[in-house]
Amino acid sequence: MTKHFRFALLVTTLLSASLSLLLLAGPNDVRAATDIFAASTRQEQSQAPKSGRIQTIQFESKLVGKTLPYNVLLPVDYEQPGAKAKHYPVLYLLHGFSGHHDNWTTKTKLSDYAAQYSMIIVTPEGNDSWYIDSATVPSDKYEKYIIEELIPDVQRRFRVSAVREARAIAGLSMGGYGALKFGFKHPEMFAFAGSLSGAISAAMWGEKELSPGPIRESLLQTFGPADSSTRVANDVPRLAREFSSKPKAALPFLYIDCGTEDFLFKDNRDFMQLLAELKIPHEYRQLPGTHNWKYWDTQVQEVLRIASRIFSEPASKAKTAAP
Repeated sequence: MTKHFRFALLVTTLLSASLSLLLLAGPNDVRAATDIFAASTRQEQSQAPKSGRIQTIQFESKLVGKTLPYNVLLPVDYEQPGAKAKHYPVLYLLHGFSGHHDNWTTKTKLSDYAAQYSMIIVTPEGNDSWYIDSATVPSDKYEKYIIEELIPDVQRRFRVSAVREARAIAGLSMGGYGALKFGFKHPEMFAFAGSLSGAISAAMWGEKELSPGPIRESLLQTFGPADSSTRVANDVPRLAREFSSKPKAALPFLYIDCGTEDFLFKDNRDFMQLLAELKIPHEYRQLPGTHNWKYWDTQVQEVLRIASRIFSEPASKAKTAAP
């Protein structure tokens, strides 16, 4: 096993003091946690002041048939005369359930954290779409929107590099699920996919697992009935198993982390173990924390660090990261 491959398979495990946390809720216990899940992404932290480096684009989506705004956080040197010919790597950062496109720039210190990195950050509007094309609402084509409309529009408006090695995607909760899904379904588009507190098994959550409420309604509307082809096509663990027989270098590098007090902790830990069994390169971290903005404000810094590292790797190295 080469040194680089060992690094690619790095699993960083930071155990908390209580082993009982290993018994935290997973998909079968989601019913008891749905109220927390719905509320957590709405929690207000101190509102970060809007930076002059942040632009809001009011994008008219033909696929979805509505205005889907997105924020763009520019590097500190973007407008400097010496950078006018420079093209930057780009990180797409997805919000969670009940959230919106401005969450990352108002609920965290993202602008401050990003100032040390030479990258453009885009925070799209995903509503409660789970970032897929809906099984029941024909106009809710949010996966196609991200791939076919948003990314091309960003490339037209801003000086972003259009190559796969300079494009990453990450997100929290619903957005963490979405980022991993995009990584597996569109590996030719992304060099890195990261998930914070990801709802990794969302495609398989059905009526029995969920109590009545907005999450249940959203999942049933978006993914359809339990036996729908939409659920199968967007089930992240199944996508990982399907990819296990393909060249690992074709996948983006995967990053997963979750708080040990998070009700999705067991779900994330189980997925890490699956990736290890399939020998899919990834990095996993578990840290004290729960499903809230305090945790995501801390961990988005790790996403930025890893994305910057991936962007700095030569294209030839990225293509041969694993056998």
